[in-house]
Amino acid sequence: MLNTLKTVLKNGDFTCVIQQGEQRYTARERGVAPLLSFYRSGEDFHGALAADKVVGAAAAYLYALLGAQQLYAAVMSERAAAILTEHGILFEADTLVPLIKNRTGDGFCPMESAVWHLPLRDTQGALAAIEATMARLVAKK
Repeated sequence: MLNTLKTVLKNGDFTCVIQQGEQRYTARERGVAPLLSFYRSGEDFHGALAADKVVGAAAAYLYALLGAQQLYAAVMSERAAAILTEHGILFEADTLVPLIKNRTGDGFCPMESAVWHLPLRDTQGALAAIEATMARLVAKK
């Protein structure tokens, strides 16, 4: 099933795909916004399989909050891999990088930076940091 999600991700021009039972959820938004929306939806994602283009630390915390069971990422940060391991989420990544860069490539991703200092199991602290950072970034626009 994870291979199917990889194909859907790559061929459907999606940023992430989540399969929960027979239900498939897709998104084209960049960053952690789709994962935050899925989390806020109140849907039950425990045991879900997922495929994502880029998984940094913030996304890893959100996948843990969602209760994902297994995850594929085209690109994943080493910190994200540690978070997923700590939460018992099986994963595979095409490329493992030390950290996720921002969209201009000249610095640290603001979401990765927002949660970098947190303990691996602190999903609630991560959620608060992600939401605060999202609000700050939206206010800048």
